[in-house]
Amino acid sequence: MEHILDILKERGFIAQMTFEDELYEQLKSPITFYVGFDPTADSLHIGHYIPIMAMAHMQKAGHKPIALMGGGTAMIGDPSGKTDMRKMLTVETIDQNVECIRKQMSRFLDFSDGKALIVNNGDWLRHLNFIDFMRDIGSQFSVNRMLTADCYKARMATENGLSFLEFTYMLMQSYDFLELFHRYGCRLEMGGNDQWSNMLGGADLVRKKENEKAFACTFQLLLTHDGRKMGKTEAGALWLDPMKTSPYNFYQYWRNVDDKDVEKCLALLTFLPMEEVRRLGALKDAEINEAKKVLAYEVTKLVHGEEEARRAAEAAHALFAGGSLAENVPTVELSEEELLQDARVSTMLVKSGLCKSQSDARKQIEQNAVSVGDQKVTDVAAVITREMIGKDGIMIKKGKKGFCRITVR
Repeated sequence: MEHILDILKERGFIAQMTFEDELYEQLKSPITFYVGFDPTADSLHIGHYIPIMAMAHMQKAGHKPIALMGGGTAMIGDPSGKTDMRKMLTVETIDQNVECIRKQMSRFLDFSDGKALIVNNGDWLRHLNFIDFMRDIGSQFSVNRMLTADCYKARMATENGLSFLEFTYMLMQSYDFLELFHRYGCRLEMGGNDQWSNMLGGADLVRKKENEKAFACTFQLLLTHDGRKMGKTEAGALWLDPMKTSPYNFYQYWRNVDDKDVEKCLALLTFLPMEEVRRLGALKDAEINEAKKVLAYEVTKLVHGEEEARRAAEAAHALFAGGSLAENVPTVELSEEELLQDARVSTMLVKSGLCKSQSDARKQIEQNAVSVGDQKVTDVAAVITREMIGKDGIMIKKGKKGFCRITVR
C-alpha cells in the first residue's frame, strides 16, 4: 500500500513537517492524530476543507483522527494572520458554534465505533489554575523564541500591538497536544501552514515533558496560482453550511475557478485518482470547462451530498445553456407584505445575497451590471412589481454569473 505521506505529497497537501524520516516510520503503523478547529463562527468554511480532506485521507489509510474543537482557545483568540485582536466571544456563543461544527464534521469523517473522535479543549482549558499552569507549562517556553514566531512578529508591528492574552495562545494550543497525548496517545498534530509556530510548540512540549516522539505536519493554504486566498466571494466567505452559502452558489464558485487552478483544486478537494486529476488538468481552451464541471460537481457532492450536486449542476445548465427558469436555481420567496414594504431592485439584490449592502447594490445598478428578467436596470430606485413576478417568479441577475429567482408565496 502506498504510504500516506506520499499520497498527501502527490496531491499537494504537505507544506512542512518535523522529523520527516521518523514520522514516515511512525505512520507505517496506525497512529492517533489531531487537527484543531476554532469555533469563531457557527459553520466551517472552505479554508477548513483542506485539513478535513487530509484527515479523511489519513483515516482511509488506517489512522485515527481527532477533530479538536477550540471551546477553550476560542476564548483567547489566535493572533495568527490577524492585524488586530479578535472579537471576544461569549461562552454561550462559543458552545453554540462548537455544536454546529460537530454536526458538519460527521459528513466528512467516519465516527462509528470510535474510528474518529470529536473533543472540546474547553473541557480542560476552562478549568486550569493559572499559577499551576504557568509553573508546569509556562516554564517550558522561551519568550525569546516565541517572539521570533511570524504570528507574533507581524502583530507586534501593528499599531495596537500584541496583547498578553493573545501571547498565551501558543501555550494553550501546545498544552492541547500534551493533553491529547495523555488522554488518547496522540502523537501528531496537523493543520494549516499558518499554524506552524503553534504546532512546533506542542510537539516540543510533548517531547520535553514526556520524552516521547511527537510530530507536527502542516498543509498548504488554499491559494490561487498567483498567491491569493481562495474561498472569498462577494458575499463573504465560502461557507460549508448550505444556509450561509447555497449549494448552487457553492457549485458555481468551483465552476468558475481560473483555468490554472483546476488541477490543484481537483487534487486537494476531491478523491479522484491522480491519473484522472492530471488528465482533466491537462485539458486546454474550451475543454477545460468540462474539468471545471467535474470539479464543481465532486466538491459539491462531498460537502452537500450527491442530490444537491446534481440539482446545482442542472440549475447551472438551465441558466447557461439557454434553458428556462429551473426550480433548482437559488430562490428568494417573499410574502405579499414584504413586497409591499420594499420592492426596490436594490433590496432584492441584498435579500438574494447577490450584493452585500444597499450601497453595493446601487453601485452595481449604476454600472449597468443588473438585469430583471430580460431588462437592464439603470435606475437605482427601480422596483419589481407583483405583475412582473407573476406565477413562476422572475430572475434577477448581477453580472454574467450571479442569478436568483424572486417569487411570492
